[in-house]
Amino acid sequence: MGIIGSTIQPFKATAFQAGKDFFDVTNEDLAGKWSVFFFYPADFTFVCPTELEDMGEKYAVLQSMGVEVFAVSTDTHFSHKAWHDTSDKIGKLTFPFLGDQNHVLSNQFGVLREGVGLADRATFVVDPDGVIQIMEITCEGVGRNANELTRKIKAAQYVRANPGQVCPAAWEEGSDTLAPSLDLVGKI
Repeated sequence: MGIIGSTIQPFKATAFQAGKDFFDVTNEDLAGKWSVFFFYPADFTFVCPTELEDMGEKYAVLQSMGVEVFAVSTDTHFSHKAWHDTSDKIGKLTFPFLGDQNHVLSNQFGVLREGVGLADRATFVVDPDGVIQIMEITCEGVGRNANELTRKIKAAQYVRANPGQVCPAAWEEGSDTLAPSLDLVGKI
């Protein structure tokens, strides 16, 4: 898809966040911060609230890591508020929900389902320079795991802070890393 390593494009979207008035979020608001764009097909659906609740359980941890989470669907910010006000699971969530009814973000991230008007179930991690470092797209019936996303973000942050180091499979914070070199070729 060629999206890893690309820079997020200019956008403006209206957000709903619990306890706040509606507000606009732009690409400029992301500068200098880690961000997660957590696309899901639609409000008032089935797998989506379970994933969003799971993400909500990791939100404080992600914020402590300097990461903001943006839930995104092609619904409006008004629909996000109505879902928040009527669903026990969604009502607990405190991260912002972006309305993408014009499909700007869904198109920019390449997750809009043509002819359907809904976004795929997709996650993107954007670094403080606005560069997409991680992406995950799953089929409609398969939910994501916020623990694994958190692990991947820790690894991406480690690699950014430690040039020349990489994190092997299943790396956890504090585990050994690798320094790629000719000496390692064929020895791993």
